[in-house]
Amino acid sequence: MSKLVVSAIGPASSVQDGGRHGAQRYGLTPSGAMDRLALAAANCLVGNEAFAAGIEIGPFGAAFTAREGAVRVALAGAPRNADIAGRAVAFDMSVTLAEDETLTLGFARGGSFSYLAIEGGIQGEPMFGSLAVNARAGLGSPYPRPLQAGDELQTAAASGAPERRIDLPAPVKGPVRVVMGPQDDEFGDATRLFLDSEWKISATSDRMGYRLDGPVITHLYGHNIVSDGTVNGSIQVPGNGAPIVLMPDRGTSGGYPKIATVISADLGRFAQIPAGTGFRFKAVSMAEAQAEVRKSVELLRSLPDRLRPIESFDLNIEALQNANVAGAAVSAVDARTWQIPSAGALAQD
Repeated sequence: MSKLVVSAIGPASSVQDGGRHGAQRYGLTPSGAMDRLALAAANCLVGNEAFAAGIEIGPFGAAFTAREGAVRVALAGAPRNADIAGRAVAFDMSVTLAEDETLTLGFARGGSFSYLAIEGGIQGEPMFGSLAVNARAGLGSPYPRPLQAGDELQTAAASGAPERRIDLPAPVKGPVRVVMGPQDDEFGDATRLFLDSEWKISATSDRMGYRLDGPVITHLYGHNIVSDGTVNGSIQVPGNGAPIVLMPDRGTSGGYPKIATVISADLGRFAQIPAGTGFRFKAVSMAEAQAEVRKSVELLRSLPDRLRPIESFDLNIEALQNANVAGAAVSAVDARTWQIPSAGALAQD
């Protein structure tokens, strides 16, 4: 066994896996990774099951040190500067930390969450079938809270397997797609305002819900309904008219009308939108939402086929110095080497 020690870490970072399922009818929230594709890609790189527990790293920096042996890891998700002892580390690739080496990560760029998968997974005691942390509920393992500096994660020693990279498709661009309802009839003309407006995610958002900054969405009949079930991506509109998109640590039921639901295929990229970044919603049909989730499932299944070996080579400096890598060289002081001959000169030749 080896250890990965948390040397430094910001808020909103915790152990997450695919979530705990099958008990929402009892009020047990699912939790799990905010960006499931990124977690699955990182796990695939180190040979884990797609939704094995990894470290979900929030927007701020972090550092991790290998102890009691080497540890093999992989990074995916929101890009950020990463290095080991000054050597740059790329995302969507695996890398091995030698004993006492530290992986240092900077702030996220163009996203919110990065995922660090560890070969062999994270050792912990499953709670209702999952290690996923839900700090409000006191659930998760090995620490039922966000990670802190000094935390130690038990894991397998590095196998020495060849390092790999993974080819992922370019992220989908454009509006975040939603299916309207189930209570969009509670809003009348405000549904058009909802779709036509630019929104921004509030800095007060968290894993339970993303609060949206934008126009006020008014209710036709008041903001209370008989509590009913929610899903990841449900967009509730409370009494103040500011929508809240429910995320993995949400409650399993709620009493605010839901104007729309983010489609499953867009939940990961929606979760990655940084606070303060403008975006829009687009309504799609149920059939289109189902077609898109089928595509996302096929992408998850294809991840092992997208793995590629990392080609390494030894750079021969002496050979490089002797090579004419510039092609046809010219002299700045000899016009004959760089002037284009006239048509007449070419004819004479």
